[in-house]
Amino acid sequence: MRTGLVVLAFAAMLPAAPKILVHGHRGARALRPENTLPAFEYAIAAGVDVLELDMAVTKDNILVVSHDPYLEPPVCSGPHPETQSKAMIHELTLAQIREWDCGKVQNPLFAKQTPIPGTRMPTLDQVFDLAPRGTFQFNIETKIFADHPELSVTPDRFVELVLATVRKHKLEKRVMLQSFDFRTLHAMKKIAPEIKLVALWERGDRDFVSIAKEAGAPVISPHYSVVTPEKVQAAHDAGLEVVPWTANTPADWDKLVAAKVDAIISDDPAALIAYLKAKGLR
Repeated sequence: MRTGLVVLAFAAMLPAAPKILVHGHRGARALRPENTLPAFEYAIAAGVDVLELDMAVTKDNILVVSHDPYLEPPVCSGPHPETQSKAMIHELTLAQIREWDCGKVQNPLFAKQTPIPGTRMPTLDQVFDLAPRGTFQFNIETKIFADHPELSVTPDRFVELVLATVRKHKLEKRVMLQSFDFRTLHAMKKIAPEIKLVALWERGDRDFVSIAKEAGAPVISPHYSVVTPEKVQAAHDAGLEVVPWTANTPADWDKLVAAKVDAIISDDPAALIAYLKAKGLR
């Protein structure tokens, strides 16, 4: 009996396993139309720590939530498919974009996705309106392309629009800005150093520390396939966080947990949360 008590007391003294945060990728696109209010509401109900989303800029300089610079099926369906099946967001006003249905068609990549006809592309304002529903954070990405400047505003203008919306909702402490285009990260750092920055990366040709240094970001967000325990440890030793994207299977989650990442971005956040709970990591 005494031995058992000693064991329990020793176990109680051990540090708890670090919680791995869950980012709902484009809300929860495995279950709901991506980057829509239904997807974000589903993710919030599932208990995510962070809503992950993408931003584009309309012709009338309004931030809308879209991964792609174009409107096209299966993500969004236009009002006149017989004459127009694709349109550039930056050439349309918000009113014109609202004519497109972004929940009508099930994405064939996700068998469990439930279509919600009549769903419109939300503005960043509308997504931030969800903030009072919890303490979750927002991981927002600037979709901007150095080789295609016609698809967006300039990096400086982009972050000015983002920062104005963040400050309007008083979410400075709950927002992190991510991008593959580090120009926007540098631009944000100049005008609002309090905003957390995230360097997105896809290739496996560099270490995480040098990427984060180039971006001036305290967080590195690599594709999950290039994550190794050694790279994560080196990042942690440098005081960085590692947040891989976009892992959707238990086998991949096992590898990321073993590598000791800080968070995981997933299309199915509810399933990831259940998995982490079963592992004692939430």
